[in-house]
Amino acid sequence: MSILPIFLAAGAASAAAGTFAWASASPSAQLFGRTIRRTGNASTMALTFDDGPNPAVTPQLLDLLDRHKAHATFFLIGRHLRAFPALAKEIAQRGHTVGNHTETHPKLTFLSRRRIDQELDRCDAAIASATGKAPRLMRPPFGFRGPQLDGVVRHNGGAGVVMWSAMARDWKLQPAERVIERLRRARGSDIVLLHDGDHKVLQGDRRHTLAAVEYWLPRWRDAGLRMVNLDEF
Repeated sequence: MSILPIFLAAGAASAAAGTFAWASASPSAQLFGRTIRRTGNASTMALTFDDGPNPAVTPQLLDLLDRHKAHATFFLIGRHLRAFPALAKEIAQRGHTVGNHTETHPKLTFLSRRRIDQELDRCDAAIASATGKAPRLMRPPFGFRGPQLDGVVRHNGGAGVVMWSAMARDWKLQPAERVIERLRRARGSDIVLLHDGDHKVLQGDRRHTLAAVEYWLPRWRDAGLRMVNLDEF
């Protein structure tokens, strides 16, 4: 009996597993449904902040954005939002977009449609209660998604899944200079992944992110870039 079919089957299984892993984690992958990664306009950039609201950093960030007439998008965790609803309301009142980042920040790749639905519904309800408006957009925690996510989002009336085209790797405490240097690669039309919160704790230390954004906002403005939220395109 030839062992060639066994090798071929093993190779096919390995390739399928690799494709699934790429599609579930790569920001550029579209195999499990279309994602939003760029603004489509080289004169704009979209700053996005995950894992808030965070009273230790978000208020200072909002003031900073106001000073530079910059808009942004905040993907909020439901359980954090329930702890600080007034801060979520302030984010929306200052003209920023509020998006869904699930209720508890789980990895969605292998969750059932029902569980994903519950995560999104609870966060949607918290956002609507705090801001008076249900969100249109969501971002999967860690960027992980499975083939079931897009269908759940669109069935619930969402406009799409938002990923990113540039990232600062700022989710761990670190010197601000490292974040500043990574943001040097951000360009016009990028959707930039940043964090004003920490999914593990309610009031995470994100001073390094705040300092990096403060450094880059005037420089991006001088380069002719306009900071937009994701409702502006």
